[in-house]
Amino acid sequence: MHTPKNLCLLRLSAIGDVCHAVALVTRIRQQSPDTKITWVIGKVEYQLVKTIADVQFVIFDKKQGTAAYKQLRRDLAGQKFDVLFAMQVAFRANLAAHFIKAKHKVGFDWSRSKELHWLFTNKRVAEREYAHVLEGFMDFADAIGIPEQEKVSWDLPIPQEAEDWARTQISEEQTYVVISPAASKAERNWITERYAEIADYLSERNVKVVLCGGPTDTERALGERITSLCSSKPINLIGQSSLIQLLALLKRVSAVIAPDTGPAHMATVVGTPVIGLYAHSNPRRTGPYLDQQRVVSVYEEAVQNQHGKPWQSLAWGVRAKGENLMQGISVGQVKAKLDELALY
Repeated sequence: MHTPKNLCLLRLSAIGDVCHAVALVTRIRQQSPDTKITWVIGKVEYQLVKTIADVQFVIFDKKQGTAAYKQLRRDLAGQKFDVLFAMQVAFRANLAAHFIKAKHKVGFDWSRSKELHWLFTNKRVAEREYAHVLEGFMDFADAIGIPEQEKVSWDLPIPQEAEDWARTQISEEQTYVVISPAASKAERNWITERYAEIADYLSERNVKVVLCGGPTDTERALGERITSLCSSKPINLIGQSSLIQLLALLKRVSAVIAPDTGPAHMATVVGTPVIGLYAHSNPRRTGPYLDQQRVVSVYEEAVQNQHGKPWQSLAWGVRAKGENLMQGISVGQVKAKLDELALY
């Protein structure tokens, strides 16, 4: 397949996956600069990536229901792409692919194809064993012959106003660690008391803790609970930043502690070390891409107990189930990872 003149990338959500998609977009822009890119993306996720130059964004607002598909058809009226990258297997995204006109509609291979994904594509990426989600996205560039980079990179500009906001929140003279405590599902959160214990551990070593997260009532309540349990109170910014402001803040701190959640991958985008806390999903697939060695994981033990086999003998992407799995991660394990960073 020839390098396309115009390419449409379909990845609507979520924040972490959009961060991985930014690495793909960076590769295309650097290795195939004449390719015009259109990105069909979710309304919330657009707020994080809208500063990327030379990319046309088309917002798909899932809250509009069927009206979102009609709007997508209007937004792309008269456009036919050389290639569509159908990079999401949820049926909502598959249906969106139906409304995008393209000669070649590239989808995932059979092992990663779900929810009738194959029905909306006419080409597939190559099979790959044990691929991180980011690597799975890079398979799309491989499929159309876009050269690889020497190393993965993320070109996601941060506007000056966001940098200024972050500068007002934290001082350059102090060492900071962000704790982003909330995942999309409560069962993936670590134990509240243990977050507080880690915050106090850092405070005793003259490291200031900042709590970050989204504006939901659940996340705000979690932040307030952690703060109430701390002897030395962290800076609680949960629900007080936009996505791009949070990205600017993550760029300025020394490390991030987080479960399987978007800010962990946002930190990777800006080069900040991440201590990832994992129990339900395999961190080799969904963990912070540049910080696999810093992950604290009980996933391996959990799937072994539940399936009677090691993860290597199971289908790639199998999740461990249970509401209390994160209890298996000890405070001592997280302290050890912090000590390795030599922040104090």
